[in-house]
Amino acid sequence: MPGAVARLKRRREFLRVAAARRKAVTPGMVVQACDSDGDATRVGFTASRKVGNAVLRNHARRRLKALAEELLPQRGLASTDYVLIARQATVERDFGDLRRDLESALDRLARKRSEQT
Repeated sequence: MPGAVARLKRRREFLRVAAARRKAVTPGMVVQACDSDGDATRVGFTASRKVGNAVLRNHARRRLKALAEELLPQRGLASTDYVLIARQATVERDFGDLRRDLESALDRLARKRSEQT
């Protein structure tokens, strides 16, 4: 898949992103970011039991994956790891609203990164 974003899969990678304490909270999701060692943009997905049962958690993760595949190749920062965390609203929220949520979160995280450097 051209422009595909690499995946975070190991727990220690998720913990490293969380430890960076750069996040943007939206009604549909939480997006965490952290600078990475490589040149690639990588992404991980998570949905806790607060989201619902296994069916709802999987549905929420699939929605987040579709958004990440669509937006991160163009709008994600290079050399950055992202973790998209599902919220209860992720399942019911309109897909267009979720797209706007991710766009605004990425914009806020990019501004925070430029302010820090």
